[in-house]
Amino acid sequence: MSKTDLIEMEGLVTESLPSTKFRVKLDNGFEVLAYLSGQIRHHHIKILPGDRIKVGLSPYDLSQGRITYRFSKRDSHKQDLHKTVC
Repeated sequence: MSKTDLIEMEGLVTESLPSTKFRVKLDNGFEVLAYLSGQIRHHHIKILPGDRIKVGLSPYDLSQGRITYRFSKRDSHKQDLHKTVC
């Protein structure tokens, strides 16, 4: 399976767990267990509860995912405004 086979979804971090794992509530209402991708770990990007993130889910197991991007506070605010306008 390659990176292009991943299902990209956005969500909100609800809980921080040990071993750099996080509980994430996706925009469609599902809750998944997610871990940090290598680039986020390599660049020491901090993920905290309340952060909006992008998660890559495998089509084989939709209950686990990999955090691939953390939206900045500016991006998060713009997306919320876009959702309320549309």
